[in-house]
Amino acid sequence: MAKKWDKSFSEERERLNEIVFSNEHLGIKRFFALDEQAYHAGALDKQTKELIGLVASMVLRCDDCINYHLMKVREAGTTKEQIFEAFNIALIVGGSIVIPHLRRAAEKLESL
Repeated sequence: MAKKWDKSFSEERERLNEIVFSNEHLGIKRFFALDEQAYHAGALDKQTKELIGLVASMVLRCDDCINYHLMKVREAGTTKEQIFEAFNIALIVGGSIVIPHLRRAAEKLESL
C-alpha cells in the first residue's frame, strides 16, 4: 500500500501558494482565479473537468498537477475504474513517456 501523501502534499502546496500570493502581483492572482474558476461545474460537471485536468497533467508530465487532480477527482466521487479509463486516454494521447507518471499516479491512487 502506498504511504499517505495527500495531507503533506496539500500543506506544502498551500505554504508555497502563500509565498506566491504575498507578493500581490495582479497578473498572477488573475491567472490563479481563472484556473480555479475553470473547474467549476458548467456545461461539463466538475468530475469531468477534473478528469480532463488529470489527463492533460499526465500528458504534460506534471507530477504536482497529477497529484492535485487525483485528489480532486476522488473528492468529486470518481471511481477507480473511471480514473483508470482517464489514465488510458492519457497513455494513448501521450505515449510511452507517460508510463512513469502512470505508475506513480496508480500508486498514489491506492492511498486515497
